[in-house]
Amino acid sequence: MPFAKITQVAHYVPSQVITNNQLSKIMDTNDEWIKSRTGIEQRHVSASEQTSDLASEVAKLLLKKSGLEASELDFILVATITPDSLMPSTAAKVQAIIGAQKAFAFDMAAACSGFIFALSTAEKFIKSGLYKKGLVIGAEVFSKALDWSDRSTAVLFGDGAGGVLLEASEEEHFLAENLFTDGSRGESLSVTEMGLQSPFSERTASKPYLQMDGRAVFDFAIRDVAKSIKQTIVESGVEANDLNYLLLHQANIRILDKMSKKIGVPRDKFPANMMEYGNTSAASIPILLSECVDDGRIRLDGSQTILLSGFGGGLTWGTLIVTI
Repeated sequence: MPFAKITQVAHYVPSQVITNNQLSKIMDTNDEWIKSRTGIEQRHVSASEQTSDLASEVAKLLLKKSGLEASELDFILVATITPDSLMPSTAAKVQAIIGAQKAFAFDMAAACSGFIFALSTAEKFIKSGLYKKGLVIGAEVFSKALDWSDRSTAVLFGDGAGGVLLEASEEEHFLAENLFTDGSRGESLSVTEMGLQSPFSERTASKPYLQMDGRAVFDFAIRDVAKSIKQTIVESGVEANDLNYLLLHQANIRILDKMSKKIGVPRDKFPANMMEYGNTSAASIPILLSECVDDGRIRLDGSQTILLSGFGGGLTWGTLIVTI
């Protein structure tokens, strides 16, 4: 039976950087207020690039690093809740841009858990034996889904993309996983509700921007996500302290602090980059993974065991433990 392995990583973000001080000029906030509550100091915001543009840059980087041709890819999965359009999908646009004519491509919408859900799905594709190589990309231009007059949400998010190349392997690298959804709590975090507008229906109002109950989402992360992480560690057979790193969705620095205590793993095993990027939703984990490879903390030589965990709208949450 074939297995799947992450063989390359890459990330790409827009060049425009917006600091907390710049935000203070357009809304009632300041650098100290944002940093003390979230850890975020700045974020990258697209001036002209769409989600497919960011994702395509990641795809090009993955091909360049691996030495593969686009024609060798079997599939392209893009996790996003900020697509260019409802159709064609962002993944279809990436496929066209890089010339991967043989690859099937589609989007997955699981909010900030999207990359984890997509990576889990891609691993099953390869494990089936039908496919050998594919790209899994998390990409968001979240700036287009925000009410920029709302300081409780607009300060939190940024734009960016990250992804991995997944290839067939003779050894098992995905050790354990847990994926969850609780739609009964979905209204605590929602984006772009589309109202009815046909001449044959009662007209309902659209909600074009992100709506969030910050306290409910924070409590959900600390309670439910911590529980799933502990469960996945037990099922993997790996001791918590033997994990090299735990790469969690980058939403709030205080979540990482509390997770370290609840899981009983030293805080220095929880890398963070929301200081520079803010919350990039489905892109946050692959951006962080790519940066950890770039700076040498993670080596892609099969010697390290890494936990990846995402959580967000849906509500959705999921954890994977992989050797990398």
